[in-house]
Amino acid sequence: MSAILREGNEGDIGAIMEVMVRAFDPAYGEAWSAGQCLGMLSLPGVWLSFAEESGHTAGFALSRLLIDEAELLLLAVDPDARGHGVGRALIERTVAIAAGKGAHRLLLEVRDDNPALELYRGAGFGEIGRRRDYYHGADGTTRDALTLARPIDMDRPVALSTAR
Repeated sequence: MSAILREGNEGDIGAIMEVMVRAFDPAYGEAWSAGQCLGMLSLPGVWLSFAEESGHTAGFALSRLLIDEAELLLLAVDPDARGHGVGRALIERTVAIAAGKGAHRLLLEVRDDNPALELYRGAGFGEIGRRRDYYHGADGTTRDALTLARPIDMDRPVALSTAR
């Protein structure tokens, strides 16, 4: 991967929104507004990781610490930068920061038919929960949300849910 990773901040909101518009399909309503992102960034325990490639925004990850667990709130990779390790690098940076903050696992939520599931599973995440009919598509269909977890210490397995 040739992307440069760095800490992001509120000044990156324009670039974040550009990636968000390109990365999230509007049919699912998963993208956040600029106000939602800025509001989250103003809270304690929240951090933004930013990836740049050849002077362009390649992706970002917005995360937070809640006591001893971290949550990956948003991960977006520009479609032109996908398949180059940007998403994986952002996840690994998030894990490293979370470990430094004392987290023992990293959580995230994802639509059950999201292609990013392959990335998450390859990065050590396992399913620990499911919310039935959580996402409501523009076409009226609903999709489940999966809650995934990854131990910060990869030697400690996450207890996986077998419920469907």
